[in-house]
Order: sequence, then structure tokens, then C-alpha cells
Amino acid sequence: MKIKILGSALVGILAITSIASAQTKTPVINHREHRQERRITQGVRSGELTKSEAHHLRARENKIRNDKRMAKADGHVTRAEHKHLRREENRTSRAIYHKKHNDRTRG
Repeated sequence: MKIKILGSALVGILAITSIASAQTKTPVINHREHRQERRITQGVRSGELTKSEAHHLRARENKIRNDKRMAKADGHVTRAEHKHLRREENRTSRAIYHKKHNDRTRG
């Protein structure tokens, strides 16, 4: 009897923790963050981005990381917070494209 109660309690605790952690997950944002960092690195290696352009873009990525951390701080990332993070990622993605194609090269 005690084993059944203990087992049920353990299953309940695991279910609650998985639900709580699911509310703070941001897999799409994480994936984009890594992909955009690779784009910046590739731009530096190819010479399409200058050091100052890469520094500026990485600073934008760091801001997004900090915003994501703040959104997760209360244990729940709201739709508005997701929307804000996606908008920042979109703007940074466009900035990466424009800076890679502005005909400035590493000197």
C-alpha cells in the first residue's frame, strides 16, 4: 500500500515539474539564436562582416539572450514575451543580412 502511495506521489511530482518546465521552454528561439550566431561567425570568416559589424550583431544577440532570461525568470513565458522575442530575432536576422550584403569587407 505504501509503495502505491509513494509511486503515485512520485508520478504526480514528475508530472507537475514537467508541466512547469514546459511553460518556460523556447526551442524555436534557441534554434534561431544558434543559427544566427553561426551566420555571424561565417560572415566574419568570409570577410563579409567587419569586426565592428560582428560586434554590433553579437551585442544584439546578447540582448535577446538577456530578454529571454528575464522572460523565463517568473517561470512562465507569455505569448507577448514570445512575440517580443520573435520580433527581436526577426530584426536581428534582417540586420545580419543587410550587414553581410552592404559591400563592406574586412580590411
